Amino acid sequence: MANKRLRHIICLVVAMIVATTIPASAEYSLDWEASTTVNLGTGDFAPYYIMSNNGGVITQPMTIMERGKLYRELKTDKRFEYGFGVDVIANWSKATDYSRYDLGTDSYYTHAERPAYAWIQQLWGSIKYRAVFLTIGMKENDRSIFNMQLSSGNLTESNNARPIPQIRAGFLDFVDIPFTNGWVEIQGELAYGKNLDKKWIENHYNYYNNFISTDWWYHYARCYFQSKPEMPFSVIAGMQHGAQFGGTYQKYIDGKPYGDPVTHKIKPLDFFHIFFPTQWGKGDVAGDQVYYMGNHIGTWDLRLRYRFRDNSQLIGYMHSLWEDGSGIGKLNGFDGVWGLEYKAPKPGVVSGVVLEYIDFTNQSGHVHYNKNDHPGTEIKNHAQGADDYYNNYMYNGWTNYGMSIGSPFITSTIYNTDGYMRYRDNRIRGFHLGVNGEVNEHLDYRVLLSHRTSWGTPFIPALEKRHDTSMMIEADYTFPHHPNLHLKGQIAFDAGNLIGNNVGALVSLTYKGDLTFKSKK
Repeated sequence: MANKRLRHIICLVVAMIVATTIPASAEYSLDWEASTTVNLGTGDFAPYYIMSNNGGVITQPMTIMERGKLYRELKTDKRFEYGFGVDVIANWSKATDYSRYDLGTDSYYTHAERPAYAWIQQLWGSIKYRAVFLTIGMKENDRSIFNMQLSSGNLTESNNARPIPQIRAGFLDFVDIPFTNGWVEIQGELAYGKNLDKKWIENHYNYYNNFISTDWWYHYARCYFQSKPEMPFSVIAGMQHGAQFGGTYQKYIDGKPYGDPVTHKIKPLDFFHIFFPTQWGKGDVAGDQVYYMGNHIGTWDLRLRYRFRDNSQLIGYMHSLWEDGSGIGKLNGFDGVWGLEYKAPKPGVVSGVVLEYIDFTNQSGHVHYNKNDHPGTEIKNHAQGADDYYNNYMYNGWTNYGMSIGSPFITSTIYNTDGYMRYRDNRIRGFHLGVNGEVNEHLDYRVLLSHRTSWGTPFIPALEKRHDTSMMIEADYTFPHHPNLHLKGQIAFDAGNLIGNNVGALVSLTYKGDLTFKSKK
């Protein structure tokens, strides 16, 4: 019922924004898109690069999808502006078998799960005044300062999972800080939302061990500073912060519920405390009284860019992932994404290249000990290790509908066909390569390649290393006499024992147009 009420509130707010901001002008235009997508493949899931950083819309090895969008993006040429959009998907997919425990027969059985036959992917309304914006609803995130077409993905908030209904406000772009003469700019935003994947979690959980957490709230914030971008050399530095808080927690042991469900009732001040987390909270869950309230994750981000005289650019960057105070203090060694990007001065055979080294094997050491967990012991010190990235003692993981909200390089929980709802491969190391270019004025391409090795997690190490090699080749063709019609094809594969051997291909036909309304005179 809560999820239905939330959907109704979003629809009402979007309708109000649209109704109160459409001007009584002689001409009014909306953009629209219609697409048909088919992917065919082997294995339990679509290949990694077909699934990843795509809004969580394709996960299965076989899919037929019809998608329609109607939207008006925010324009920057006016002081006051507005935008809104709706994105609807109709879908048939091949199911994947998941395991579930039956207490009555004391045995496991398999049940087939697939995405819904139809859902609303995006529904949002936005307004802006000068450089400040406010967005309400579900909207796919593409506002990373990194290259989301070629990168492995933003570690805190990427476009890998379905969008979470939320209220988001901040600066639309970087703005000058007063009295710095344009040498320092700032960009930041703040969001609060509520997840809607309770039914998905309940359908995929094994009901045997560990726990499930549902109905949690979502928080995201970031703040970046940028030196003068007109100069040949510029720097962007700052932090991202995400959190899960509130919700309901139910533990299972040997197929039986362990105690009653525990619900963390949200109070107004919790929205402040999640932004400024403090220890020794007053949450209903015992762990919240010892640790920072909720599940917190984030990154320190650094981006260095040099523009050459021919306007080509070389960019070096770092995402340093943190899960608690030890990571914020950079006690997790070399952990993070270390990237190098080349941008050509104009589109060509090679327009851009991204190469990333990715390492999450330190995690502030392998031991975590907090004296508050063991009252009465004589050990007075504590060790802040075993950060267990994207996992938490109360929350299943940093996911929405089984897909990582952050980087997909840490294998999402949707791959756990045994019904385990936490990340089991977050101690990984590997590389990622992305290249794109233009064969001619009508044909673009993109190639993505990666290899990674997993050692399990700090708390549950793998007995043997697990590996994955993934690759995708994509071609995007624009019809010469119909520039609004695009044909996209992808072929991809996964090889190894980390996410399984998957081979697949995708074909998508998309038409983009506009609707123009003229009032009668």
